[in-house]
Amino acid sequence: MPMQSHELLREVFQKCSAKQVAAELGLSLSMIYKWAEPPDEAAGSGTSNPLDRIEALQRCSGDPRIVQWICQRSGGFFIKNPKTHNPHPEFLIPATNEIIQEFADLLAVIANAVADNKITPEEASNIRARWEELKSVTEGFVQCCEAGNFRGLKDQAATVHPPGTAPGNPKQNPRK
Repeated sequence: MPMQSHELLREVFQKCSAKQVAAELGLSLSMIYKWAEPPDEAAGSGTSNPLDRIEALQRCSGDPRIVQWICQRSGGFFIKNPKTHNPHPEFLIPATNEIIQEFADLLAVIANAVADNKITPEEASNIRARWEELKSVTEGFVQCCEAGNFRGLKDQAATVHPPGTAPGNPKQNPRK
């Protein structure tokens, strides 16, 4: 079972004092301590902490950009775990081709951006978007390889390249 938010916050407050957090956020020390308590409505202890609220916001909106934003602010990026079902790895070649196509798309965006020896903020944003997509596709592939489970690749191939379309053909499969 994954760690509960209050358990994580309790551990965090051992490294970064609750008093420091309270001062930084402009909240009472008792509020910060309540975040690290298990919610017990009958006893009146615990309170909805920021982690629970972020989780609820993401769950109700269904928008992955919330988690992606947090990861970016922390110097990383978010990769959704593929679902696992252990089917035959018949989609390894198309999945590998998808990574190569994403890399080619990134190189094309970079080549277009540097053609005039400068990169505008919009071009930088496009480069970042293609890079994030390449990282995501590659990480999903690596996770499937590590787990010996390629169902996620099969499902992705069916979504990205519906029957009758060819991977990498921009007229049949427009990219972002």
